[in-house]
Amino acid sequence: MSPEQRREMIVRTALPLVAEHGTAVTTGQIARAAGIGEATIFRVFADKDELLDACIAEVLRNDHVLAEIGEISLDRPLVERLTEAVAAIDAYLARMGLVLGALFATGRKGGRGAQGGAEQAEPGPDRGAAMEATREALAELFEPERESLRLPPEQVAAMFMGFVFSRTRPVGDTVIPIEDAIDVFLNGAVAIA
Repeated sequence: MSPEQRREMIVRTALPLVAEHGTAVTTGQIARAAGIGEATIFRVFADKDELLDACIAEVLRNDHVLAEIGEISLDRPLVERLTEAVAAIDAYLARMGLVLGALFATGRKGGRGAQGGAEQAEPGPDRGAAMEATREALAELFEPERESLRLPPEQVAAMFMGFVFSRTRPVGDTVIPIEDAIDVFLNGAVAIA
């Protein structure tokens, strides 16, 4: 296994442990879960902080969610395409929230340990570029309906993104099923008799 492959394997193994334990996770726990010796971790990471930085960079990457959205068949009805896309985005946000929330709750406020200090060793993706790539992927889902849309697919996708991301901050105890929310997005809030 190359050093890069070993790094990826260690990070994949570490993520659920980091989500569970935050900064309290030990390199021994990670090594046991990965089925490797603890010294192997330190052959590819300088220290635990560098490993945690790599975990942060991994959960911020959106290429996995973009690939999932890209695999959605454009032959399926629009409602189904959007429901599947929202499920992929929700899973991405939940994973990110678990890992970053656990790290923050256990004292990690930024890169390189609880005190911040040095810059993050592995910077995450450019947020603007990640949002643009997500908008483009969603616009593809609207493309088959281009002729029936009131706005170009790119604009509808941007509006849909705002809608999707605002769902992660519910108001009060109101939880709206995604199918109902997509129906209102596509057909409006007023039922026409």
